[in-house]
Amino acid sequence: MSGKKSVGRLTALLAAIVLCPVPAGADGYRLPNQDPEAIARGNAFVATADNPSAIYYNPAGITQLEGHNLRAGVYFLLPGVSFQSPSGATDRTRSEINTVPQFYYVFAPQDFPLAFGLGVYCPYGLSAEWDQPNPFRTVAEKGSLTYVTINPVVAWKVDKTLSLAIGPTINYSQASFERGIGILTNDQFNVSGDGWAAGFNAGLRWEPLPMWAFGLNYRFATTVDYSGTSSSTPSPPLPASRSSEASIRFPQFAVAGISFRPTEKWNIEFDLDWADWGYVKGITFTGTAFGNQTLPLDYRSSLMYEFGVTRKLPRGYFVSLGYFFSENSSPSKNFNPILEDSDLHLGGLGFGRKGKRWDWAVAYQFGYNPSREVSNDQTSPQANGAYHIFNNALNVSATFKF
Repeated sequence: MSGKKSVGRLTALLAAIVLCPVPAGADGYRLPNQDPEAIARGNAFVATADNPSAIYYNPAGITQLEGHNLRAGVYFLLPGVSFQSPSGATDRTRSEINTVPQFYYVFAPQDFPLAFGLGVYCPYGLSAEWDQPNPFRTVAEKGSLTYVTINPVVAWKVDKTLSLAIGPTINYSQASFERGIGILTNDQFNVSGDGWAAGFNAGLRWEPLPMWAFGLNYRFATTVDYSGTSSSTPSPPLPASRSSEASIRFPQFAVAGISFRPTEKWNIEFDLDWADWGYVKGITFTGTAFGNQTLPLDYRSSLMYEFGVTRKLPRGYFVSLGYFFSENSSPSKNFNPILEDSDLHLGGLGFGRKGKRWDWAVAYQFGYNPSREVSNDQTSPQANGAYHIFNNALNVSATFKF
C-alpha cells in the first residue's frame, strides 16, 4: 500500500470513528470536557488525575495506576443558542444531540518507574447551524470543525512524590464553512478541507503530603493547513468548484491546580486554566471563487476558573460536584455567529464506582449565559444583537482493568 493511500484510509477511519464537532459557546472552539469524573468536578482534575483520562488532563497522573487500564467514554451534548436582533428579529441554532467519544489506554508495570499511555480524543471542536433564513445569512449559516488527537505519552515517577510526563500529539482536522451570498434564500458560498499538524503535551504532578497534591499541564500550539475545495450555488458565472486552502491556529494552553484531601473520603480541588487565544488573529481562505476571503477574529487570551469536590462512599462509590467559569475570548468588533463565544457558567454533578476490574462514571453538565450583547460588530453589523446560551450535556465512561 502506498503512503498516500495509507494516510487516506487512516483519515477515513478517524472521521468514521470519532465525530467531534460540538456547539461553540465558550473559550473559542476548545473542548475541555474529556471525562465524566473531571466534568462532574468542574474539570478541576489536573492535580487529581487518577484515571486514564489523565492522558488529556495531566499525563503525569498515570503513574498512580497499575497494570493495564482501558477506558472509553462518550460525551453527549444538546445545545441551545438563540438570537434576537435590535429590531426584534429572532433565530436559533438547530438542536441536535452531538456525540464526542474518548478513548484512553494506560500500561503501568508494577514496581517500574515508567508508565505508558495512549489517548484518542478531541481537544477542539465546533458545530453550528442556524435556522434559515436568519438575519445574518451573508455572514454565517453553518460551520463545522473536527479535530482528532492521537496522543501517546510516557510518564516517569521520579520518586514517591514527583511524576513527570510528555508525549507527542498527532492531530487530524476537517473544517467546513457556509454563508449566503446575497438576498436570495438559496444562494450559498461554502468551503471545506482537511489537514494535519503535530504538537505535544506535558505534565507534572507533585504530592509532597498525603493531604496535598499539585498539578501542571501544558499543551503546545498547533496550526493546521487545510486543503480542500470551495464552491458557490448557483455557480454561473462563477466556477462551480475550485481548489482552496486555509489555515487555522489552535492555541497553547496551560493548567495549574491544587488538590486538598482533609480526610481520605474528601477531595477538594481548584484549577486555573489559561488559553493563549491571542495567538488566533483570523482565518484566511485562499483560492476561492471570490478570491481570498478573510474571517477576522482577533481573539484575546482567557481564563477558566475551575472548582470541584468529590466524596467517597462505601463499596467504592463516589459522588462529585463542580463549577467552572469560562471567560469570553471573542471581542464584539469581530464577532461571528458561528463562533458564538461568551462568558459561560458551567455546573457539573456526577457519581460512579471504582471496582477491582471495572470502574464507571456518569456526569451531567449545563452551560449557561443569560445574554451576550453584541452592539459594535465592525466586521458584520448584521450580527449585532443578544445571544442566549443554555446547553445540556451527559458524559458516561467505563474502565476495564487487567
